[in-house]
Amino acid sequence: MLKKLQQMLEESQNIVFFGGAGVSTESGIPDFRSVDGLYHQRYQFPPETILSHSFFMTRPKEFYEFYREKMLYQDVKPNKAHDALAKLEAMGKLKAVITQNIDGLHQAAGSKNVLELHGSVYRNYCMDCSKAYDLSYIQSTREIPRCTCGHIIKPDVVLYGESLDDQVIGRSLAYIGNADMLIIGGTSLNVYPAAGLIDYYLGDKLVLINKSETSADRRANLAIHEPIGTVLGKAVDQFL
Repeated sequence: MLKKLQQMLEESQNIVFFGGAGVSTESGIPDFRSVDGLYHQRYQFPPETILSHSFFMTRPKEFYEFYREKMLYQDVKPNKAHDALAKLEAMGKLKAVITQNIDGLHQAAGSKNVLELHGSVYRNYCMDCSKAYDLSYIQSTREIPRCTCGHIIKPDVVLYGESLDDQVIGRSLAYIGNADMLIIGGTSLNVYPAAGLIDYYLGDKLVLINKSETSADRRANLAIHEPIGTVLGKAVDQFL
C-alpha cells in the first residue's frame, strides 16, 4: 500500500489534503470519538453541550473552564504528518491543507495555505467591539476573559450550533474540485457539513488514511488503516 501511495504522489501535481482530529493525536492532542477521546470522558455536561454556542452564551465561566483544560495545547509540536504535508507543499505538489482542527499545528510545521474550517484557538475577539486577542492573553486570564471595553472575548472557533465560514467553505470546494489527488486523513468523516466535502472530488486518486475504517472506505482508490504520521512520513521520504 505504501508503494501505491508513493506512486500516486509521484504522479500528482495538484494534491489537496483534508484532515481531522486524528492528524494531531500523534502530537498528544486527544480526538473526540476514539476510546480515549473527549466524548468518552465524564464531565458535568457532555463535551458537545459545553462546546455549543448556547452553552457559551449562557454559561461562559463553565465553558472556559473546560476550554482551557481540554482544548488548549500550546506546548505541543507538529508530528510527522504535519511535517510531510509542509514538505509536499514546499515541493509544489500540495496546493492546500483543509483542516477541521483548531490547534495551528499545520502552520507551525510550515504549511502556508491552510483552510481552517473550524477556526483557530490562536485567534480571539471581543463580541462587542471585535478587538483581537492572542492565545497567551486567554491563558493569562482567570474565569471569563474580557476585553478592555468590558465585554466577553470569544475564541474564533466554530461551536456546535454555529455555521461554518462561507468563504472558507467556498475556497475548500474549489481546491477539492480541481485536485488530481485528494488525501483524507485522521477523520471518521462523521461530522457534517465538513465530511460532505469529499463529494466534490472528481478525480481517481482518493486516498483515506485513518486508524479505523470510515464510511467512505469503499469509495477510496486507496484506504490505509495505520497512523497517518507514520504513513505520510515514509511516503514523502522518497522525495528527499
